[in-house]
Amino acid sequence: MEDKRAQYGEDEIITLEFDDGVTFDCGMMGTFELDGKEYIALEALDDSDDVYLYGYQRNDTDFDLLDIPEEEFDRVAAEFDRLMDEPI
Repeated sequence: MEDKRAQYGEDEIITLEFDDGVTFDCGMMGTFELDGKEYIALEALDDSDDVYLYGYQRNDTDFDLLDIPEEEFDRVAAEFDRLMDEPI
């Protein structure tokens, strides 16, 4: 877990909390746009390879994570995969 955490600055790590009370840290991989909306990719900082995708909305002092509607999720995930496959 330390290897993943070392990739991110302190201000790039956020804690997700789910409805069941489970919490864990994620690193902000980056944001991307699709159809005029912003999204964010979060990498779980545990031993898994899990990536979480959320809508991303900036506000005056911070940002909000928004659930992606089910009918949009496949397109958002496909765009994320496409971006990850692009050469750096």
